[in-house]
Amino acid sequence: MTEDSQRNFRSVYYEKVGFRGVEEKKSLEILLKDDRLDIEKLCTFSQRFPLPSMYRALVWKVLLGILPPHHESHAKVMTYRKEQYSDVLHALKVIRFVSDTTPQVEVYLRMYQLESGKLPRSSSFPLEPEDEAFLAIAKAMEEMVEDSVDCYWIIRCFVNQLNTKYRDSLPQLPKAFEQYLNLEDSRLLTHLKMCSAVSKLPYDLWFKRCFAGCLPESSLQRVWDKVVSGSCKTLVFVAVEILLTFKIKVMALNSAEKITKFLENIPQDSSDAIVSKAIDLWHKHCGTPVHSS
Repeated sequence: MTEDSQRNFRSVYYEKVGFRGVEEKKSLEILLKDDRLDIEKLCTFSQRFPLPSMYRALVWKVLLGILPPHHESHAKVMTYRKEQYSDVLHALKVIRFVSDTTPQVEVYLRMYQLESGKLPRSSSFPLEPEDEAFLAIAKAMEEMVEDSVDCYWIIRCFVNQLNTKYRDSLPQLPKAFEQYLNLEDSRLLTHLKMCSAVSKLPYDLWFKRCFAGCLPESSLQRVWDKVVSGSCKTLVFVAVEILLTFKIKVMALNSAEKITKFLENIPQDSSDAIVSKAIDLWHKHCGTPVHSS
Protein backbone atom coordinates (compact mmCIF):
# COMPACT_ATOMS: atom_id res chain seq x y z
CA MET A 1 0.00 0.00 0.00
CA THR A 2 1.49 3.39 -1.01
CA GLU A 3 1.89 6.22 1.50
CA ASP A 4 -1.00 8.20 -0.09
CA SER A 5 -3.36 5.23 -0.11
CA GLN A 6 -2.42 4.43 3.51
CA ARG A 7 -3.23 8.03 4.45
CA ASN A 8 -6.56 7.89 2.57
CA PHE A 9 -7.41 4.58 4.21
CA ARG A 10 -6.65 6.05 7.66
CA SER A 11 -8.70 9.16 6.92
CA VAL A 12 -11.72 7.12 5.83
CA TYR A 13 -11.31 4.87 8.89
CA TYR A 14 -11.05 7.86 11.25
CA GLU A 15 -14.15 9.39 9.69
CA LYS A 16 -16.15 6.16 10.08
CA VAL A 17 -15.26 5.76 13.76
CA GLY A 18 -15.91 9.40 14.54
CA PHE A 19 -12.37 10.80 14.54
CA ARG A 20 -12.73 13.00 11.49
CA GLY A 21 -9.94 15.52 11.39
CA VAL A 22 -7.39 13.59 13.50
CA GLU A 23 -4.67 14.11 10.90
CA GLU A 24 -5.73 17.71 10.33
CA LYS A 25 -5.34 18.38 14.06
CA LYS A 26 -1.82 16.94 13.94
CA SER A 27 -0.99 19.14 10.95
CA LEU A 28 -2.19 22.24 12.80
CA GLU A 29 -0.16 21.32 15.90
CA ILE A 30 2.96 21.12 13.72
CA LEU A 31 2.20 24.61 12.30
CA LEU A 32 1.68 26.00 15.81
CA LYS A 33 5.06 24.67 17.00
CA ASP A 34 6.99 26.98 14.66
CA ASP A 35 8.91 29.75 16.49
CA ARG A 36 7.50 32.18 13.96
CA LEU A 37 3.96 31.22 12.97
CA ASP A 38 3.36 31.15 9.22
CA ILE A 39 0.26 33.33 8.75
CA GLU A 40 -0.28 32.22 5.17
CA LYS A 41 -0.23 28.53 6.08
CA LEU A 42 -2.55 29.11 9.06
CA CYS A 43 -4.96 30.93 6.72
CA THR A 44 -4.81 28.08 4.22
CA PHE A 45 -5.42 25.49 6.95
CA SER A 46 -8.41 27.48 8.28
CA GLN A 47 -9.84 27.78 4.77
CA ARG A 48 -9.57 24.04 4.17
CA PHE A 49 -10.51 22.56 7.56
CA PRO A 50 -12.56 23.43 10.66
CA LEU A 51 -10.28 24.56 13.48
CA PRO A 52 -10.17 22.27 16.55
CA SER A 53 -11.97 24.03 19.43
CA MET A 54 -8.89 23.94 21.67
CA TYR A 55 -6.86 26.00 19.17
CA ARG A 56 -9.54 28.23 17.66
CA ALA A 57 -9.08 31.29 19.92
CA LEU A 58 -5.28 31.19 19.48
CA VAL A 59 -5.45 30.89 15.69
CA TRP A 60 -8.09 33.63 15.44
CA LYS A 61 -5.99 35.96 17.61
CA VAL A 62 -2.96 35.43 15.38
CA LEU A 63 -4.89 35.79 12.11
CA LEU A 64 -6.69 38.93 13.34
CA GLY A 65 -3.41 40.53 14.40
CA ILE A 66 -4.16 40.50 18.14
CA LEU A 67 -1.05 38.37 18.66
CA PRO A 68 2.15 38.65 16.58
CA PRO A 69 3.55 35.64 14.68
CA HIS A 70 6.46 35.26 17.13
CA HIS A 71 5.67 32.90 20.02
CA GLU A 72 8.04 34.54 22.46
CA SER A 73 6.10 37.84 22.22
CA HIS A 74 2.65 36.36 22.95
CA ALA A 75 2.69 36.67 26.75
CA LYS A 76 3.99 40.24 26.70
CA VAL A 77 1.52 41.35 24.01
CA MET A 78 -1.42 39.80 25.86
CA THR A 79 -0.34 41.66 29.01
CA TYR A 80 -0.58 44.91 27.02
CA ARG A 81 -3.98 43.85 25.65
CA LYS A 82 -5.25 43.14 29.19
CA GLU A 83 -4.00 46.52 30.43
CA GLN A 84 -5.70 48.33 27.56
CA TYR A 85 -8.92 46.39 28.24
CA SER A 86 -8.79 47.37 31.93
CA ASP A 87 -8.02 51.04 31.15
CA VAL A 88 -10.93 51.39 28.70
CA LEU A 89 -13.33 49.60 31.05
CA HIS A 90 -12.21 51.83 33.95
CA ALA A 91 -12.76 54.98 31.84
CA LEU A 92 -16.31 53.88 31.00
CA LYS A 93 -17.06 53.26 34.69
CA VAL A 94 -15.66 56.67 35.68
CA ILE A 95 -17.98 58.45 33.21
CA ARG A 96 -20.79 56.13 34.38
CA PHE A 97 -21.45 54.72 30.94
CA VAL A 98 -21.29 51.17 32.29
CA SER A 99 -21.62 49.61 35.73
CA ASP A 100 -21.16 46.19 37.29
CA THR A 101 -24.73 45.33 36.26
CA THR A 102 -24.31 46.26 32.56
CA PRO A 103 -24.66 43.17 30.34
CA GLN A 104 -21.23 42.04 29.13
CA VAL A 105 -22.04 42.40 25.41
CA GLU A 106 -23.11 46.00 25.99
CA VAL A 107 -19.84 46.62 27.85
CA TYR A 108 -17.99 45.33 24.77
CA LEU A 109 -20.01 47.69 22.55
CA ARG A 110 -19.29 50.74 24.70
CA MET A 111 -15.59 49.85 24.85
CA TYR A 112 -15.50 49.55 21.07
CA GLN A 113 -17.36 52.85 20.65
CA LEU A 114 -14.99 54.65 23.03
CA GLU A 115 -11.89 53.27 21.30
CA SER A 116 -13.20 54.13 17.83
CA GLY A 117 -14.40 57.63 18.81
CA LYS A 118 -18.09 56.78 18.36
CA LEU A 119 -19.33 56.81 21.96
CA PRO A 120 -22.69 58.65 22.02
CA ARG A 121 -23.26 61.52 24.46
CA SER A 122 -25.64 59.37 26.50
CA SER A 123 -26.13 55.65 27.03
CA SER A 124 -29.87 56.24 26.58
CA PHE A 125 -29.43 57.23 22.91
CA PRO A 126 -31.01 54.67 20.53
CA LEU A 127 -28.62 52.16 18.98
CA GLU A 128 -27.57 52.49 15.33
CA PRO A 129 -27.96 49.47 12.98
CA GLU A 130 -24.18 48.94 13.11
CA ASP A 131 -24.41 48.79 16.92
CA GLU A 132 -27.13 46.14 16.69
CA ALA A 133 -24.90 44.12 14.34
CA PHE A 134 -21.99 44.48 16.79
CA LEU A 135 -24.17 43.23 19.68
CA ALA A 136 -25.34 40.21 17.68
CA ILE A 137 -21.75 39.28 16.81
CA ALA A 138 -20.64 39.90 20.43
CA LYS A 139 -23.44 37.74 21.83
CA ALA A 140 -22.41 34.83 19.58
CA MET A 141 -18.69 35.34 20.26
CA GLU A 142 -19.35 35.29 24.01
CA GLU A 143 -20.58 31.70 23.60
CA MET A 144 -17.41 30.71 21.72
CA VAL A 145 -14.66 32.45 23.71
CA GLU A 146 -14.56 32.07 27.51
CA ASP A 147 -12.01 34.70 28.52
CA SER A 148 -13.53 38.21 28.49
CA VAL A 149 -10.30 39.95 27.39
CA ASP A 150 -9.82 37.50 24.50
CA CYS A 151 -13.49 37.80 23.64
CA TYR A 152 -13.43 41.60 23.44
CA TRP A 153 -10.28 41.72 21.31
CA ILE A 154 -11.56 39.06 18.91
CA ILE A 155 -14.93 40.85 18.54
CA ARG A 156 -13.19 44.19 18.05
CA CYS A 157 -10.83 42.89 15.36
CA PHE A 158 -13.51 40.73 13.70
CA VAL A 159 -15.82 43.75 13.35
CA ASN A 160 -12.91 45.93 12.17
CA GLN A 161 -12.15 43.31 9.52
CA LEU A 162 -15.76 43.52 8.29
CA ASN A 163 -15.58 47.34 8.21
CA THR A 164 -12.20 47.60 6.46
CA LYS A 165 -10.95 44.51 4.61
CA TYR A 166 -14.45 43.44 3.55
CA ARG A 167 -16.01 46.91 3.27
CA ASP A 168 -16.18 46.81 -0.56
CA SER A 169 -16.98 43.08 -0.78
CA LEU A 170 -19.95 42.86 1.62
CA PRO A 171 -22.32 45.04 -0.49
CA GLN A 172 -21.63 42.71 -3.48
CA LEU A 173 -22.69 39.55 -1.62
CA PRO A 174 -26.47 39.78 -2.30
CA LYS A 175 -25.74 39.83 -6.06
CA ALA A 176 -23.32 36.91 -5.69
CA PHE A 177 -25.99 35.04 -3.70
CA GLU A 178 -28.45 35.49 -6.57
CA GLN A 179 -25.83 34.33 -9.10
CA TYR A 180 -24.92 31.12 -7.24
CA LEU A 181 -28.50 30.26 -6.30
CA ASN A 182 -29.35 30.52 -9.99
CA LEU A 183 -26.55 28.04 -10.79
CA GLU A 184 -27.66 25.62 -8.07
CA ASP A 185 -31.45 25.89 -8.44
CA SER A 186 -32.83 28.37 -10.98
CA ARG A 187 -36.42 27.30 -10.22
CA LEU A 188 -36.03 28.35 -6.60
CA LEU A 189 -34.64 31.74 -7.64
CA THR A 190 -37.55 32.20 -10.09
CA HIS A 191 -39.99 31.55 -7.23
CA LEU A 192 -38.26 34.19 -5.08
CA LYS A 193 -38.48 36.68 -7.96
CA MET A 194 -42.17 35.92 -8.57
CA CYS A 195 -42.83 36.64 -4.89
CA SER A 196 -40.74 39.88 -5.12
CA ALA A 197 -38.65 38.41 -2.31
CA VAL A 198 -35.10 38.74 -3.70
CA SER A 199 -34.62 42.34 -2.52
CA LYS A 200 -36.25 41.62 0.86
CA LEU A 201 -34.22 38.62 2.01
CA PRO A 202 -32.45 38.98 5.41
CA TYR A 203 -29.15 40.17 3.90
CA ASP A 204 -28.20 42.17 7.01
CA LEU A 205 -28.59 39.07 9.20
CA TRP A 206 -26.61 37.00 6.72
CA PHE A 207 -23.84 39.35 5.64
CA LYS A 208 -23.55 42.20 8.19
CA ARG A 209 -24.07 39.98 11.24
CA CYS A 210 -22.39 36.99 9.54
CA PHE A 211 -25.32 34.73 10.59
CA ALA A 212 -25.00 35.64 14.29
CA GLY A 213 -28.45 35.01 15.75
CA CYS A 214 -29.35 32.80 12.79
CA LEU A 215 -27.12 29.74 13.28
CA PRO A 216 -26.16 28.20 16.65
CA GLU A 217 -22.61 29.00 17.75
CA SER A 218 -21.42 25.38 17.35
CA SER A 219 -22.10 25.66 13.59
CA LEU A 220 -21.39 29.37 13.27
CA GLN A 221 -17.77 29.10 14.44
CA ARG A 222 -16.96 26.89 11.44
CA VAL A 223 -18.26 29.64 9.15
CA TRP A 224 -16.31 32.30 11.03
CA ASP A 225 -13.11 30.23 10.64
CA LYS A 226 -13.38 31.06 6.93
CA VAL A 227 -14.28 34.73 7.48
CA VAL A 228 -11.40 35.28 9.92
CA SER A 229 -8.92 33.57 7.59
CA GLY A 230 -9.80 35.70 4.57
CA SER A 231 -13.05 34.70 2.85
CA CYS A 232 -16.30 36.58 3.39
CA LYS A 233 -17.62 34.87 0.25
CA THR A 234 -18.29 31.74 2.32
CA LEU A 235 -21.27 33.66 3.74
CA VAL A 236 -22.89 33.59 0.28
CA PHE A 237 -22.79 29.80 0.14
CA VAL A 238 -24.25 29.46 3.64
CA ALA A 239 -27.19 31.59 2.46
CA VAL A 240 -27.53 29.52 -0.74
CA GLU A 241 -27.42 26.25 1.22
CA ILE A 242 -30.10 27.51 3.64
CA LEU A 243 -32.39 28.08 0.65
CA LEU A 244 -31.56 24.68 -0.86
CA THR A 245 -32.09 22.89 2.47
CA PHE A 246 -35.50 24.49 3.06
CA LYS A 247 -36.53 24.55 -0.60
CA ILE A 248 -39.84 22.71 -0.08
CA LYS A 249 -40.85 25.07 2.73
CA VAL A 250 -39.82 28.21 0.80
CA MET A 251 -41.56 27.06 -2.41
CA ALA A 252 -44.77 26.64 -0.39
CA LEU A 253 -44.65 30.25 0.84
CA ASN A 254 -46.19 32.78 -1.51
CA SER A 255 -45.19 36.19 -0.17
CA ALA A 256 -41.90 38.01 0.42
CA GLU A 257 -42.88 38.72 4.04
CA LYS A 258 -43.54 35.04 4.84
CA ILE A 259 -40.32 33.91 3.14
CA THR A 260 -38.21 36.51 4.97
CA LYS A 261 -39.84 35.74 8.31
CA PHE A 262 -39.11 32.03 7.88
CA LEU A 263 -35.49 32.65 6.82
CA GLU A 264 -34.90 34.90 9.84
CA ASN A 265 -35.90 32.03 12.16
CA ILE A 266 -34.82 28.83 10.47
CA PRO A 267 -34.95 25.53 12.42
CA GLN A 268 -31.64 24.95 14.24
CA ASP A 269 -31.48 21.16 14.05
CA SER A 270 -30.00 21.00 10.54
CA SER A 271 -27.45 23.81 10.92
CA ASP A 272 -24.38 21.54 11.10
CA ALA A 273 -25.33 19.86 7.84
CA ILE A 274 -26.09 23.26 6.25
CA VAL A 275 -22.62 24.59 7.13
CA SER A 276 -20.85 21.41 5.93
CA LYS A 277 -22.72 21.49 2.60
CA ALA A 278 -22.16 25.25 2.27
CA ILE A 279 -18.39 24.83 2.68
CA ASP A 280 -18.46 22.04 0.07
CA LEU A 281 -20.37 24.38 -2.28
CA TRP A 282 -17.84 27.15 -1.66
CA HIS A 283 -14.97 24.79 -2.51
CA LYS A 284 -16.86 23.56 -5.58
CA HIS A 285 -17.36 27.05 -7.00
CA CYS A 286 -14.22 28.81 -5.70
CA GLY A 287 -11.70 25.97 -5.46
CA THR A 288 -9.92 24.49 -2.46
CA PRO A 289 -6.98 26.52 -1.13
CA VAL A 290 -3.64 24.71 -1.15
CA HIS A 291 -0.51 25.32 0.90
CA SER A 292 2.07 27.41 -0.84
CA SER A 293 5.51 25.87 -0.48
